[in-house]
Amino acid sequence: MKVSILDDYQDSFRGLDCFRLLDGHDVTVWNDHVDDVEVQAERLRDSEAVVMIRERSRMPGALLERLPNLKLISNIGSHPHIDVDACTRLGIAVSSGKPPAGSFTNTAELTWGLVLAAMRHIPQEVAALRNGHWRPGLGRNLKGNILGVYSYGRLGAIVAGYGRAFGMRVVVLARPDTSARAEADGFEIAASREEFFAMCDVISLHLRLVDATRGIVTMEDLSRMKADALLVNTSRAELIQPGALVDALEAGRPGIRHIRS
Repeated sequence: MKVSILDDYQDSFRGLDCFRLLDGHDVTVWNDHVDDVEVQAERLRDSEAVVMIRERSRMPGALLERLPNLKLISNIGSHPHIDVDACTRLGIAVSSGKPPAGSFTNTAELTWGLVLAAMRHIPQEVAALRNGHWRPGLGRNLKGNILGVYSYGRLGAIVAGYGRAFGMRVVVLARPDTSARAEADGFEIAASREEFFAMCDVISLHLRLVDATRGIVTMEDLSRMKADALLVNTSRAELIQPGALVDALEAGRPGIRHIRS
């Protein structure tokens, strides 16, 4: 089969054990990302199977109708980026399962690494030491500060646990059903969205990118944050309203620069 693997930015698929399952097939790995339907249609015109990495690329009906050889789309996680109705009409099978448990731990560890790096000023300290300067500034403790976890799914729950281990007061902003689970796990629930953004010293975003969450973090939200607060987004950049983060940083809220994986 002719197989296309999309959005493999780090060219990591070739190093996976499961890649050997494609031995004998005609496999093309795309390491860049394109949104243009014309370019996508040209790239995928002969593909019989497409492997997708979450929602980085979209599969709208307008594209699917131009891929007469396509028989299978393989995806990990939710699939709001795939026009399933069009796939059904065109006879294209969609295979989509839950991400492996380890993928949540990986992102959670990266999130906490970014929190520690920013709060303790680790990159600045390393750069200063390389230039012959020892301890030019002071970092900030995590213990006693407030960690805000926006969305309490599997990933948010892990990050909340890390915050607890570091002695932070953990506050969760989430849907009623997941808020109930967070409360049962012993975490505090924000009384309101306004309070959440105003009170937290560190806010970590862990929402899926769907139509309802696109641009869900607004300039109004960011403007409520403390002048020395930290915002970490290891989910998707599109969760933040276009232009809002730049405007907020220029206004000094949040005061510690946004970090994204």
